[in-house]
Amino acid sequence: MNLAIEARGLTRRFGSFTAVDAITFDVKPGEVFGFLGANGAGKTTAMRMLIGLLQPTAGEAWVAGYAVGKESELIKRRIGYMSQRFSLYDDLTVSENITLYGGIYGLGSTEIEDRRRQLVARLGLEGREGALVRSLPLGWKQQLAFSVALIHRPSVVFLDEPTGGVDPITRRKFWELIYETAAAGTAVLVTTHYLDEAEYCDRLTIMVDGRIAAYGTPTDVKRNAGAATLDDLFLRLTRPGASE
Repeated sequence: MNLAIEARGLTRRFGSFTAVDAITFDVKPGEVFGFLGANGAGKTTAMRMLIGLLQPTAGEAWVAGYAVGKESELIKRRIGYMSQRFSLYDDLTVSENITLYGGIYGLGSTEIEDRRRQLVARLGLEGREGALVRSLPLGWKQQLAFSVALIHRPSVVFLDEPTGGVDPITRRKFWELIYETAAAGTAVLVTTHYLDEAEYCDRLTIMVDGRIAAYGTPTDVKRNAGAATLDDLFLRLTRPGASE
C-alpha cells in the first residue's frame, strides 16, 4: 500500500537543541490523522519539514511519494495547507482568493472557473463571490480557506489548528468537510488543541519534547495507557504528576 506520509527517524536540530527527535509514523490515503502536542512539543517543526519549508537534520520522510528535503517543490504541488490564520487575503474578494490560489497551485483558467463554481455552490456562497473575505463570518472564512487548500485536489492536506476560536456548531460543520475530504481519498493531517476533536481522528500521535509519546487509534492509545479519556492521557504525558 502506498502511504500518503511516511516518516522514519525524522529529526531536526537547531544548534544543540533537538526540536524533533527521530520520529517515526505514517499516514494512509483517506485517513484523518491527528498530530497533537503541547506548545513547544515539536509538531509545528515536524509539519514544516513535511511540507517542504524546513530541511531535516537526519532521518527520512516521504509525502505523496516524494522525498522530504530532496523533492520539496514536487511535494508542494501535491499537498494543500491551511494555517490557523486561515491562509486567505482579507482585502481580496472570495473570487479573487480562489483565482489567486488556483494559479499558485498551477491550475489553468478554465479549471479555476469550473472549480470556483463548484466551491461556491458547495459552501452556499452564491451571490457573495464579490464580497471581501474580511466581511465574511468566521465560519465561512474557515470553510472557504479549507476548500481553497483543496482546489487542486491534492493527495495530502495539512491543517494547522484549523478550528481555533470558532463555535461548536462551526467546528462540527468543519469536521464534516474533513470527513468528506478523507472519504474522497485525500489524507488529512490535522493539529488541534481540542482533545474532543482528536477523538474524531482515525489515528493520532501525541508529541512530548520532540518525541512521539503515544501513537495509534484514540481507543488504543487510551487503553495502552490505562487512561479513561484523551484529556487524562494528554495531561499525564505533558505534565507528569499533575493528575496524581
